[in-house]
Amino acid sequence: MKRTRLISTLSILVLALAACADDPEPPPFAVVADSKQLMLSVIEPAAEVYWDAVGVIMDMDGTYEIRPGTSEEWAAVENAAFVLAESGNLLLLEERAQGQDHWVAMSRAMIDVGRSAAEAAQARDPDAVFEVGGDIYLVCTGCHAVYATETLRPNYDPGTDTP
Repeated sequence: MKRTRLISTLSILVLALAACADDPEPPPFAVVADSKQLMLSVIEPAAEVYWDAVGVIMDMDGTYEIRPGTSEEWAAVENAAFVLAESGNLLLLEERAQGQDHWVAMSRAMIDVGRSAAEAAQARDPDAVFEVGGDIYLVCTGCHAVYATETLRPNYDPGTDTP
């Protein structure tokens, strides 16, 4: 009886160990857009909303301050900031990061600056939104300097011969 119980117990342990040796389940995430598509369809539009939210225009007719004036406008700025922060997480998915230390660091910087951007928008502080907008620009250009040099310059249009 003891021998049968020992053999049964060992059989269960062997089966359990065999199950552990199988390949683990793939992560529940599935990359749909490649990095460039993510930039063009998600990150860049959010950054533009954030950057366009606060500023100053000076022309021959005077100086005009741009800033959100309604709750809906502030919500759009805040939402854009959250998109930027969460996009940093999307950039960290294994298919995109591929173990590249710099890519991981830049993605985490996007998360951090996006968090700061959301805090500035939540505080409804136009000066802070403007300052963090500059930080967002630095994170973006720091990444583009390595991974997308052809789009490093603002308003770059690859379809033209203009440098």
